[in-house]
Amino acid sequence: MHRNEHNQPIGFPLDDWTQADLPTRDSMTGDCVILQSVTDTEPCVALYNAYSNDKKGLAWTYLPYGPFKDQATFTQWFEQTCFGDDPFFHVVRRKDTNEAIGLASFLRINPDAGSIEIGHIHFSPLLQQTTMATEAMYLMMKRVFDELGYRRYEWKCDALNEPSIQAAKRLGFTYEGTFRQAAIYKQRNRDTAWFSITDHEWPGIKDSFEQWLDPANFDDGGRQIRSLSSYF
Repeated sequence: MHRNEHNQPIGFPLDDWTQADLPTRDSMTGDCVILQSVTDTEPCVALYNAYSNDKKGLAWTYLPYGPFKDQATFTQWFEQTCFGDDPFFHVVRRKDTNEAIGLASFLRINPDAGSIEIGHIHFSPLLQQTTMATEAMYLMMKRVFDELGYRRYEWKCDALNEPSIQAAKRLGFTYEGTFRQAAIYKQRNRDTAWFSITDHEWPGIKDSFEQWLDPANFDDGGRQIRSLSSYF
């Protein structure tokens, strides 16, 4: 516990703190995936086709947009939404084919406080529950903490979105609480569940990711030998 000259409890000192950097447009490359910042509409056809594998449109339920009735409507949304600096969208591509199979973004970027959020995650069925998906999340965390110097990495989702909640926990995020009636989208209420990872937690989480992603953790059929959560 740190105290000031009045014996009041205060936060721990950050004498050496300098603000974090803004995200760059450099690609993030792993063994399975490449993440590229959005610069044009080139990925739109591949993304729309990849998302079309979700025949019932279940992955759009907890997003504030979609599903889209056709390619043109999706491309229009993409042009209006994905070219800004906050949220800062990235396309997830298979490394072996360069096919665009998902989107994710950095948002609520606050370099002064060293806080940044991951959001607008929409992985197509070609990406969901794969090693590629986990590696994409690892690469974004690595950029935030190792390259840009952030102190806090946030994950927020609809409190009723159980798959997103379980994904956050699996990836090493800590649940912080639920903000009731925090938003309205698609003409319905949203209570928002908050999760985070801090820079103090990151070294251990990074080590867990790297152990899980090691080829030795997968059998000849590409199935994991140990779960990611078992390393935490």
